[in-house]
Amino acid sequence: MECTDRFYEIYKHEPQGVAFCPYRICPIGAHSDHQYGKILGMAIDKGIHIAYGPKNNGVVELVSLNFSKRAQFHVSGVSEIKENDWADHLRGATLMLGKKYNLHVGLCGVIEGSLPIGGLSSSAAVILAFLTALCKVNGITLSKSELIEIALDAENKYVGVSCGKLDQSCEVYAKKNHILYLDTFDDSYELIPENPSMKKYEIAIFFSGIERSLASSKFNMRVDECKAAAYALMAHSGMEYGKFKQARLRNVPKDVYEEYKDRLPDSWRRRAEHFYTEFERVEKGAEAWRNGDIDTFGKLSFESGHSSIYNYETGSDELIKLYDLMKETDGVYGGRFSGAGFKGCCMALIDPSFEESIVRNISEKYLAAFPDLKGKYSVHICESADGAKFRAYMRERRRGERVKIFDFTRVKS
Repeated sequence: MECTDRFYEIYKHEPQGVAFCPYRICPIGAHSDHQYGKILGMAIDKGIHIAYGPKNNGVVELVSLNFSKRAQFHVSGVSEIKENDWADHLRGATLMLGKKYNLHVGLCGVIEGSLPIGGLSSSAAVILAFLTALCKVNGITLSKSELIEIALDAENKYVGVSCGKLDQSCEVYAKKNHILYLDTFDDSYELIPENPSMKKYEIAIFFSGIERSLASSKFNMRVDECKAAAYALMAHSGMEYGKFKQARLRNVPKDVYEEYKDRLPDSWRRRAEHFYTEFERVEKGAEAWRNGDIDTFGKLSFESGHSSIYNYETGSDELIKLYDLMKETDGVYGGRFSGAGFKGCCMALIDPSFEESIVRNISEKYLAAFPDLKGKYSVHICESADGAKFRAYMRERRRGERVKIFDFTRVKS
């Protein structure tokens, strides 16, 4: 890993450990977790590594291989006001962890992301990897649910992104060759294994070549539109309702939506339409996965992408082009854009026997439409993976002896 080499170059000794958190995909269930919907997701075998060591003076000092600016702050002196840079995710994580536990030890480290930024929840992954490293040096053990909640608070309350817990849950709970079936209303979940009869598949990630930031996109606006729809539906139907910020579409029965949807502004109605139809797609998708029917599962993923574009109204020109190309390419079971959908990437479940032709055909047609993105656009073939866990790494020290470097992402159940 490049981060361990860079750590050695900077600090002249090996890191104490390497924290790792995988990226995630959500084939069905996107844009519904913040409304307490259901989701289907999995982790992939690419993610964020942080090579780190303790700093007993309480200073956090981190270098990213993806960004030029170094992050530096004290564990007990994080400003309540964000600085609007990549390190806000680390500051937010430190602040939220510090509200629950006493932090005395800082850390130095190097962050490495194994894929381009955008659409795979890299922000959640870096927060989770950083939190596990910071907990390790401070002797703190978090439960999985606690780790998810602290990471979510960092994004919601500090960075300012109104996301739900889809990203964090997939990256912590996921298991290789399983799909996570999560109900964000009560956090109940099931890990559904691949059916032995399921056709073989790979996960293809098509990066548009354009990165994005959720905080500066229309992501928060869409969340507010969903809340507004829920609030209005409750008012029209005579349901009891409290504060606007507590309104969620999950609290409004579908029959209430069907009866009063024509009273909603068109944009709010479409946001709600996405939520209710996506909820049904997730339930059907879970059953299809359980039965090993990847063709039906893929069809539902395509339908999810269509609803995200036309009901939820996300998707840049580049991502919509990739989505359309995936739909018309042989060997693609299904897919959609990944993440918020304003920029970033698309994911697809593909037949491995078609891998070469899929990559060639989609790449040629996409770059013909967007020639300026040549050199920025890329394709990556991935597999499903375990979520946060304990892993040992072996590497050659410069003097020749072997040394263990541990991945401290294990958390208790």
